[in-house]
Amino acid sequence: MMTEDTIEEGKPNAIISYLTIIGTIIAFYMNNDKKNEFTSFHVRQALGLWLTFFALGYIIGGFDSWFVTLGWYMFFGVLFIFSFMTAVTGRAEPTPILGKFYQKLFASLGN
Repeated sequence: MMTEDTIEEGKPNAIISYLTIIGTIIAFYMNNDKKNEFTSFHVRQALGLWLTFFALGYIIGGFDSWFVTLGWYMFFGVLFIFSFMTAVTGRAEPTPILGKFYQKLFASLGN
C-alpha cells in the first residue's frame, strides 16, 4: 500500500509520464534513483497506453476512414484523460480494459 508521502513525492513524475512518449521516458529515468512506487505504476500505465496507441494506430490508419480514425482518437483520448486524471488526483487506478495487463507486462519497470 502506498503512503500519502509516496504519492505526493511521485505525483510530478507520474503526471510527466502521460505527456507524450518522451514524457514517459523522462519520467522513467527521473524515477530510477528513488524508485517511487506511485511513479512506477503510472510509468507502466503510460508506456502501455502509448505503445498500444502507436501499434494499433498504425493498423487503424490502414482503414483510410475518417470515422474509424475519429473513433480511435476518441477512444484513446478517453483512456489517456482517465489515466492522467488518476495521476493528478493521486490514485493508482489501472486504465480501463488494459491497465492490469500493462502492470503485469511491464512489472519489471521501476522496481
